[in-house]
Amino acid sequence: MSLIFDFLFGQYSEYETLDIVLEIIAVFFGLLSVLFSKQNNVLVFPTGMISTAIFVYLLLKWTLLGDMMINGYYFIMSVYGWYIWTKKVDESHVTPISETTSKEKGYSVFIFIATLGFVYLVYTSFDKWNDWTAYVDTLTTAIFFVGMWLMARRKIENWIYWIIGDIISVPLYFYKGFTFTSLQYLIFTFIAIFGYLAWKKHLDKSPAIA
Repeated sequence: MSLIFDFLFGQYSEYETLDIVLEIIAVFFGLLSVLFSKQNNVLVFPTGMISTAIFVYLLLKWTLLGDMMINGYYFIMSVYGWYIWTKKVDESHVTPISETTSKEKGYSVFIFIATLGFVYLVYTSFDKWNDWTAYVDTLTTAIFFVGMWLMARRKIENWIYWIIGDIISVPLYFYKGFTFTSLQYLIFTFIAIFGYLAWKKHLDKSPAIA
């Protein structure tokens, strides 16, 4: 049992207690945020903002620039998404769940490619191409940037990007030594699958006009 515990959490022996507590709090609010998203509840944004703000601090401290940028972007997009989700499309309805339009698919491709280029420049500037994880960070950053943008616009396809990015992130964060965060992404994966099914059921019952 001790060997298993050391394997999973041994790296935390070198961390400050405050950082461990902050990571746990960030994971808790991150899980709350995804659960609210699955339920199509606007509370996804304030809870997500708490989680991402903490992670920006921790990841900056740990010099994980790609991950830090993801969370900084999440925070900004949460403000945008909060506005979109509460925006009235008429006197009694807010922005509904809908499918991605052809134009939005084009924007998604642009965001993905632009993010790859941006992260490459940042990693090159800070000389961070010193491990294979940097390349995976670049990929997941681009995936999550698109996913967050689509979620902010209440597009059902956001869940597909979350599922792919979460699956990649589980072993990635475990390899980096952040077991709590790795477990968070494992849980995220299952919530994202159920989130997609829930949104699909909702969309089938009340299809939105794009």
